[in-house]
Amino acid sequence: MKTTIGVFFGGRSTEHEISVISASQAMHAIDAEKYDVVPIYISKQGKWYTGEALLDIQNYRNIPDLLARVEEVYMKPIFGDYNLYKKKQGLFGSGVLKHLDVVIPVLHGSNGEDGIFEGVLETIGIPYAGCNTVSSANGMDKITMKMILRSCGIPVVNYVWFTDKEWFAKRDELIARIESEIGYPVIVKPANLGSSVGIGRASNREELIEKVDGAEIYTTRIIVEDMVEDLQEINCSVLGDCDECQASVLEEPIKSGEILSYEDKYVGGSKGTKGMQAAQKRIPAELPQAETKRIQFLARETFRVLSCHGVSRVDMIIDRATRDIYVNEINTIPGSLSFYLWEATGISFTQLMDRLVELAIKRKREQGMKTVSYDHNIFNLGAGIKGSKTKLH
Repeated sequence: MKTTIGVFFGGRSTEHEISVISASQAMHAIDAEKYDVVPIYISKQGKWYTGEALLDIQNYRNIPDLLARVEEVYMKPIFGDYNLYKKKQGLFGSGVLKHLDVVIPVLHGSNGEDGIFEGVLETIGIPYAGCNTVSSANGMDKITMKMILRSCGIPVVNYVWFTDKEWFAKRDELIARIESEIGYPVIVKPANLGSSVGIGRASNREELIEKVDGAEIYTTRIIVEDMVEDLQEINCSVLGDCDECQASVLEEPIKSGEILSYEDKYVGGSKGTKGMQAAQKRIPAELPQAETKRIQFLARETFRVLSCHGVSRVDMIIDRATRDIYVNEINTIPGSLSFYLWEATGISFTQLMDRLVELAIKRKREQGMKTVSYDHNIFNLGAGIKGSKTKLH
């Protein structure tokens, strides 16, 4: 019997298209001799669909036509029910379209990589690859992520954070704090988006206001960071769980401007069909061995203290002037699942997908050994319940 893998992708996110590309790559890398792959596309409106037509990346050029050729589906939020149901059901029959054994989420950005979708999977109880609800949420939010990393002794650049309402209520106070604690230039970022969406550099007060006003369109929480002017960006992928993980070789992305843009990451020369591996980069990064080891250590530590699982990518910054190394952020579901870094490390994309399935099943097995409820019924204890008007007899 083959294991049936449900691959979820798309979603209500600014990174919707990138998710489609990453999932297409992942599904084609899965060993068809061992697994049955069920593509489950989440539209920008939040509806779920499945069907063979979803496996061809070219079909996404015309979404209305694509959706007319596939079937709308859903899962029930019932623990232990791993079935995929047809939305349109006949008068007879169970309505079950597929039974899933394992889920691999390939959802980038908000409403997918931030713990929301992972919470749905945990409610159902199905084994799934990648970070759980808590580590996904902490990894996605640049503010809480940096708080955790700093408290664990992992170096991050100085930052100031605030909400959109605080920005409108006490803008002058926040500007003064940014200027005194950090100073220009700074980078303004939405706290919970990826792929360089809403990110901008500010070299003075006027630009700061402009960039924050631009970022708050996307989010309620904004972070302003010290900008390392002469920086070198280095990325490292990590595979495993927080108790046992390994780091990949390093890559150095090549950007066209001061900040690695959305186009640098996904479009350059690929017409948007090849994902992160199409971006210009050096693999392995040309660094002294001591710096390579240090970055790999910090990547593993970031993965560990955030309690990550599956495959992630940790993005670093090196200050060329001082050679200080900082953790910039973690991507808990990285573009293209960072398969190109693992191929350079000696692990094929097919082997990477095998490993993700194994990790998902291992975590489910270990969770089954834990106590999740206290086997006592307080209603049978015979005592009164605080706040109630009557006593139990």
